Order: sequence, then C-alpha cells, then structure tokens
Amino acid sequence: MRSDTTGSWTPVALSRDLPAGTVIPARIPAGPIALWRSESGCPTASANRCPHRGMSLSHGFVRGEALSCVYHGWSYAKAGNCLRIPAHPGLTPPEAIRVKTYAVEETGGVIWVAMGEPSSSPMKLEGLLALRSLTAHAGIAAIEAAAGAKAGPEGLVEPAEGTEAICLLLSAQENGETLIHVLLRGEAGPAARIAASRAAESLRRKAEDLQKKGIAQ
Repeated sequence: MRSDTTGSWTPVALSRDLPAGTVIPARIPAGPIALWRSESGCPTASANRCPHRGMSLSHGFVRGEALSCVYHGWSYAKAGNCLRIPAHPGLTPPEAIRVKTYAVEETGGVIWVAMGEPSSSPMKLEGLLALRSLTAHAGIAAIEAAAGAKAGPEGLVEPAEGTEAICLLLSAQENGETLIHVLLRGEAGPAARIAASRAAESLRRKAEDLQKKGIAQ
C-alpha cells in the first residue's frame, strides 16, 4: 500500500508465511507490528512493544489464543488486554495494561492490516495466486520504473510486456526498502511458479540497479 491514510489497508504478509501458533515481525505506516496467528488459526496484529519493558513482541511466542512476551512472559489476548503476569499469578491484570491492536483481514492468500477503522474491505485478488514475498533495497518509484507500470492505490503493480504472468503487491518499509508480494496469474504448476519467481527476482535486481544509479528518484 502506498498511502499512510488512516483506515487504509497494508498487505503485510502472505498467509502461508504465518502458520498457526507463530508470530512474525511486520510493518504498517504507523510502525512495526507483531503479526501472530493463534492456535485456532485467527490472525492478529499487535503493536510490537510490550507495555512492561518495551521488548519487541515479535520475539515472543504464541500459546493457545494469546501472545506472550519473551522477556517476562506477560500474555496478551487478541483484543490487546493483558491476560497474565507470571510474576503475580494471583493477580487479575488491570484493564489499563493493553497492547494496541489493528484491524486484520485475510483474503486471496494475503494478510492485510489497517491502522484505523477501514471503510471497506481490502481489494480482492481474483485470478491471482500468492506465490512468495521478497524485499527490494529500492523504493516504490524504482520498482515502478523497472516494471514499466504504476502501482494502484493499494499497491498493486501489473508489469508491462514480458512479465505478464506476475503481479506485484507493494508495501513500503524502513530505509527506503519495499516489501514485494509476488502474485501469479493463470497456470500455477511447478514450471509456472519457477518462471514467475525468476521474473520477480530479475525485476527486483533491475529496480535495485535503478535505485543505485538514482534514475528513479
């Protein structure tokens, strides 16, 4: 997603990269988040900072339907409220101890997160298969230049002639980098997947070369 407007959606990860019972770091325009999936399969996006000592929650672990900080084990529900403080097992944590959470939707094999109250659902990726994610050491402008096409409002790029089999779903990261979710159009057999992955790698290298040369600034 190119905009940082509150309520808009950011494609943060592919569903396949977040199995049940795991947590990974991700990023939205508001900053870093801990993206986790409970044992029952529900994805949740939490601010990536434990209220206790500021440890990154993306370094933590999922236990059942809660995310626990790796430092002192404070556990948080999907709604963000603190469920348990191991050092005080008999204490019911005060309601004021909370982790900020964000709206999450999962569609087309992509996990989307919104900073505020979204007015609509994220875009549908009909006819597209989520293949893989990769990070480019280049900005969105360089990737657009390499692809010969502009990104839409939600970050979708349909490359020009020569790479018609893939689409790119872009999300700006820190330090001028861009997270690229590679989507495959049409046939999804092994040969098509390999070709699409190679095409995406080639496009990434081209974008990084353009970035280094300052052509797409």
